[in-house]
Amino acid sequence: MEAENQTKVAEFLLLGLSENPELQPFFFGFFLSMYLVTVLGNLLIILAVSSDCHLHTPMYFFLSSLSFVDICFITTTVPKMLVNIQTQSKDISYIGCLTQVYFFMIFVGLDNLLLTIMAYDRFVAICHPLHYTVIMNSRLCVLSVLMSWVIIFWACLLHILLIRQLKFCTGTEIPHFFCELAQIIKLACSDTLINNIFLYVLTALLVVFPFLGILFSYSQIVSSLRRMSSAGDKYKAFSICGSHLSVVSLFYGTGIGVYLSSVVTHSSQRSSIVSVMYTVVTPMLNPFIYSLRNKDVKGALRILLCRAASFPCWPLAPG
Repeated sequence: MEAENQTKVAEFLLLGLSENPELQPFFFGFFLSMYLVTVLGNLLIILAVSSDCHLHTPMYFFLSSLSFVDICFITTTVPKMLVNIQTQSKDISYIGCLTQVYFFMIFVGLDNLLLTIMAYDRFVAICHPLHYTVIMNSRLCVLSVLMSWVIIFWACLLHILLIRQLKFCTGTEIPHFFCELAQIIKLACSDTLINNIFLYVLTALLVVFPFLGILFSYSQIVSSLRRMSSAGDKYKAFSICGSHLSVVSLFYGTGIGVYLSSVVTHSSQRSSIVSVMYTVVTPMLNPFIYSLRNKDVKGALRILLCRAASFPCWPLAPG
């Protein structure tokens, strides 16, 4: 009987955020709206950066890369949830679940690495402004993003191959709205020691080390700001990294909140509700943070929208 129950199951059951049928229409409309806003907002950032030659700089190249990753990030989880709500089904196939885990890990890791690269870009711009164009050349920018993709691809692939060795009991229920990695490992019916060890290694590689890199970059930036005598120079330097710092605080703050909620409450459902912050809300807010705090991006978006609507576009007043 044990051998029959511990098999390569054909599907899992996603319990979602709530089993209350009266809340399902609200969840569908809420998450569909957030998904469309996220895709549209990040797509506008990408189009604005690519269409305006003044934004063809390392900072905006990394920003457009981050926007693309955020679109992919939210697409790995929300569409499947919307389909399940609409069809009143909780099923997700075994292969579909592993695919979701794989791409979710990829885009979470890429978010971490891109935010780290952007922090280094801000560090060079503020601490070494005279050498900025030499250090942050186009070759380094493209290579850093490409290497991030390669590292993430192989690290996550190895982890998925390890998960494929696990066995799950039939009728396995995942108390989440998507196939979350830690939940999958926790629900396995076979030994997960190697998987947990590699999970810690992967977390260190894709989360802890990038976060330490961001802290180091900003420690150098703060040190450089303290040496500036002009208040105007300090304000200009802070405005350069203000948007990025806001995104970093939002991304890591919500991620830490999810981890702490899972440790303190021990409630899988409450943890899944909190995880909405970093899986859905953060990708949606990123384009607003960068566009509202950045005059160059606002100007490029204005020109892009004027062209799309065939309206004459007057330049923004200085100030």
